Amino acid sequence: MVDYIQQFKDRHLFHQCTNEEELNKHLNKEKSFFYIGFDATSDALHAGSLVQLRAIKQLVKLGHQAIILLGGGTTKVGDPSGKDESRKILEYETINNNIENFKRIFNHYFRDYKDNITYVNNDTWLSDLNYIELLRTVGSHLSINRMLTFESVKDRLKREQSLSFLEFNYMVLQSYDFYYLNKNNNCSLQIGGSDQWGNIVLGIELISKISKKDSYGLTTPLLTTSSGKKMGKTEQGAVWIDKEKFNSFDFFQYWRNVDDKDVKKLLLIFSDLDKEEITSLIKEDINRAKKKLALVVTSDCHTKEDALAAEQKATDLFENKNFDQDVDLIQINNDVSLKLTDILAINNLIPSKSEAKRMIENSGIKINDIAINDINHEITDKDEGSILKIGKKRIFKISFKN
Repeated sequence: MVDYIQQFKDRHLFHQCTNEEELNKHLNKEKSFFYIGFDATSDALHAGSLVQLRAIKQLVKLGHQAIILLGGGTTKVGDPSGKDESRKILEYETINNNIENFKRIFNHYFRDYKDNITYVNNDTWLSDLNYIELLRTVGSHLSINRMLTFESVKDRLKREQSLSFLEFNYMVLQSYDFYYLNKNNNCSLQIGGSDQWGNIVLGIELISKISKKDSYGLTTPLLTTSSGKKMGKTEQGAVWIDKEKFNSFDFFQYWRNVDDKDVKKLLLIFSDLDKEEITSLIKEDINRAKKKLALVVTSDCHTKEDALAAEQKATDLFENKNFDQDVDLIQINNDVSLKLTDILAINNLIPSKSEAKRMIENSGIKINDIAINDINHEITDKDEGSILKIGKKRIFKISFKN
């Protein structure tokens, strides 16, 4: 008998679940359909979503069938979970474009498990729902008192922040999704992030009351550092897993440069190495363990070739100090501001001018290994070909456009 829940715990993929013993029995009894939903609120997924993608892989590798729900319908409403304010309402065309991008990303990430993945869009059933029929089907089975106890609702009300009726209906729609997939796709398990617990439980209760069937829920933890800080942000902004939005070298470097304390946990989450191998690798050479982490994650999200090229580039730059090749250019226009803070922001090397100023004040930016201390420093023709360092690991060559 496979102890699925213990495997999830061992790989840091577990936050909580309903009836651990029964869920384990259920997953061992038969190959099951499980689902996980992704609302299309952006055109790509960031690094935080990788925990859920690894959870999917963990189950499909053992023969279970994944249903990836693309939230074309629920995105129109907006999930209040974990949010201090209402999500921006997106145009339908934007939602559909985001969904197509998501499918491309998922198809690439799960390229070795395509036979175990089914895609559905909840807009196909939610958009046709008759409001009166929905109320008659689920309304009498959902307790407002119960819904008000969920953290996503309680937190907003406690802080006296507005929670619109539109958002309040989100959990009704998500619970209906689970009921619909259970009824039509024999889906017995919903997986989601830790902030989705209340919505998942509501769906389980709905299935129990209407269909008189057992169903289960499991949530994954946030991707955090050992200090509890959320991972997935850099000086450039979010770490997107799509190489069209975040290039392979920077992606590789993000994982290569994680804190030593986080390497073991991240290798357990993102690699298939067993605990003993990981412990031995870290003990032998922490930097080799970090390279292994970066190679594994970059290979999964981009390609193995991308990962190896990124590793070679990092070796050339940071170990061999070879700045004559493989250094990205910053091309500067003479007819715009030559102030360094403006250049950094315009080229999206740092999210904002204020962040650029902060880094300069902390000696975090260097030209030819000399720290820049003046926030008003300007780049001149004399800097042509110079090496610009942002932080410890980001290197660029300055070039003026002709």
